[in-house]
Amino acid sequence: MTTQTIPGGTFTLADHLTLNRVGYGAMQLAGPGVFGPPADRAAAVAVLREAVALGVNHIDTADFYGPYVTNEIIREALHPYPADVHVVTKVGAVRDAEGHWVLSREPDQLRRQVEQNLEHLGLDRLDVVNLRVGGLESPEPGSLAPQFTELARMRDEGLISHLGVSTVTAEQVAEAQTIAPVVGVQNMYNIANRSDDALIDSLAAQGIAYVPYFPLGGFSPLQSAELNAVAARLGSTPAAVAQAWLLQRSPNILLIPGTSSVAHLRENVAAAGLTLPDDEIAVLDAIGV
Repeated sequence: MTTQTIPGGTFTLADHLTLNRVGYGAMQLAGPGVFGPPADRAAAVAVLREAVALGVNHIDTADFYGPYVTNEIIREALHPYPADVHVVTKVGAVRDAEGHWVLSREPDQLRRQVEQNLEHLGLDRLDVVNLRVGGLESPEPGSLAPQFTELARMRDEGLISHLGVSTVTAEQVAEAQTIAPVVGVQNMYNIANRSDDALIDSLAAQGIAYVPYFPLGGFSPLQSAELNAVAARLGSTPAAVAQAWLLQRSPNILLIPGTSSVAHLRENVAAAGLTLPDDEIAVLDAIGV
């Protein structure tokens, strides 16, 4: 069992699957460029164990981080997994020998990726599998029916408990829902990138989680005088303010900030306790307009 209740509250995706709204994204546990092993594997293990000790019960990963490296570190650090710790993974891409991200979305490829996630994580069933549909930062049009149908088949076989989608349009979410229940959507979203505002509100009304990736701007970190000014007035940091804004944006938003540092991990968890006053939220809301 996790040992602490962390700020930010919880969100229930489905029966027996309640997540603390502040989770942990494991991408940075791999080597540079999310490729190869980390320089300090013991430190990576320590970060995961500290996350669980702090109360984090939502670990976000993918077998193409490394590849395989991140999931193997998660297994080393946390297996056998505490009953209330849930691992969420993604399928739809692989890495080639040079570390390039290669789309891999044929139904038989997705099945193999699910099997590899199970193997490398040391699990018999995956809590949540997200189908990655679009590119690195934005959705791509087109049907996801063949791919999501295969994942739904694996759910029926007992290999997966719940399904989600990643880097998708509202139309693709709706299409997926005609095939099987969707418990979460993982898209790029932050203060400055607000194209999913309507989708977030729609999902909240349906009780579906929204998990923003690149909450701090991604590969090009958020640069905003307004954000910096709000942080200064509150005696906080821009990163903490940006994450607090997301938590206050909608109750169905779950955060998965990543880090390879125990100290930074503790800062991320503590940031969930920051409450933004309405006047500062108004300043932040204007950044993305």
